[in-house]
Amino acid sequence: MTTLKIQDIASAPEGSKALLENSQKSFGMIPGLHGVLATSPETLKAYQNLHELFTQTSFNEEELTVVWQTINVEHACHYCVPAHTGIAKMMKVDDAITEALRTETPLENEKLEALRTMTLTVVRNRGHVSQNDLTAFYEAGYNEQQVLEIILGLSQKTISNYVNHIANTPVDEPFKKFAWSKDNVVS
Repeated sequence: MTTLKIQDIASAPEGSKALLENSQKSFGMIPGLHGVLATSPETLKAYQNLHELFTQTSFNEEELTVVWQTINVEHACHYCVPAHTGIAKMMKVDDAITEALRTETPLENEKLEALRTMTLTVVRNRGHVSQNDLTAFYEAGYNEQQVLEIILGLSQKTISNYVNHIANTPVDEPFKKFAWSKDNVVS
């Protein structure tokens, strides 16, 4: 099992201190992921900037959740799935959507299912999607902008998912009740 150091404001490199202070103000705590990322101020800043940019896309709260959780589950991120379960609750996303994403069950809403499917296609095929994939996505009500926004969300989640795999970041206390493991998913 690998681990990486979880920084706090006192131990973090100078370039990360203000970023961690912002995390503390925003979340009422320093999320473990932010503490790990703080060892590299540039990586923490990149993650926080990508997060901010992704939340400003054309996606609503449900769609943000679909992209985030689809990627988290596909990458089997023990930290991000519980965290985004809690975040989805805070954003008032329907629990049925969150549960379907956690269990890799197709979503009842056809448009959201098209978003989940396209996100999985992008992740699994490393961006190699067919014209048929794009056409199906567009017919569901999305466009080229959302294709690019999925890639933005994937950029953010690649940082967090991969870092959490390497660091074995402990799940933050508020999200422990949403613990998740890919081993427990029956597909």
